[in-house]
Amino acid sequence: REQAAGEDAVAVGMAKPGATGARFGLQSEYRPLKRVLLRHPRDAFRSQSSISRQWRQLNYIQEPNFSLALEEYEQFTGLLERLGAKIEYLESEDDLGLDSLYVRDASVVSSAGAILCTMGKQARSAEPRAQGVALENLGFPVHSAIEFPGTVEGGDTAWLDHKTLAVGRSYRTNAEGIYQLRSALEPLGVEVLVVDLPHFRGQDDVFHLMSVLSPLDEDLLLVYSPLLPVSFRERLLSDGFQLVEVPEEEFYAETQGCNVLAVGPRVV
Repeated sequence: REQAAGEDAVAVGMAKPGATGARFGLQSEYRPLKRVLLRHPRDAFRSQSSISRQWRQLNYIQEPNFSLALEEYEQFTGLLERLGAKIEYLESEDDLGLDSLYVRDASVVSSAGAILCTMGKQARSAEPRAQGVALENLGFPVHSAIEFPGTVEGGDTAWLDHKTLAVGRSYRTNAEGIYQLRSALEPLGVEVLVVDLPHFRGQDDVFHLMSVLSPLDEDLLLVYSPLLPVSFRERLLSDGFQLVEVPEEEFYAETQGCNVLAVGPRVV
């Protein structure tokens, strides 16, 4: 099911220097957020009538309320600004739908620039191109792009540390896409750690790696262990990560309890 809340629309294009010395993007999920790329629901959703035309075919669990989405998003962006993040907004585009709210999925940010994705969900195929143009206009370089038949969605990627990217092999991210992503990142000294994700609710549902894992700090992860592969969970523990477990009732309450935004170490 597609989540219709705005919080996980944050896909960061962080164009800032950081502790790793990266010039463009910080290969981290938890360092202080300084600059972030968003698409406002007024530009992704447009109107209640636009939502009504699209939400069923996009497999949303219910019809989003346009007015409430605008109100909640203003609260969300206000919080980001109070925490010191500079927000860059993507413009509205006619060939993009409701899902374009979820900006993270269209690219993977690296120290060498953005790697544009090819979406596993066909209805979202135009998003990476639009995001690439916007990033370059902001002075943020595009390093490379995943080419079809490879598919990668950013929600299937998570930086465990600045040299290790976990990538979910899912219905949205395929083996060819992972091969291309690894080829782009290995010259940067990055290990791509493949995580085979379960069938769960099927091919038409959305189930990303970040549905079951979110880094909170260099040694702290928010997880839902019942859907983690044993080998991956053992690797996390052997690497010294402490796992904070999302309760079953919260995970299945359609809140996507693991899908959080860390705006700094241990701050979500």
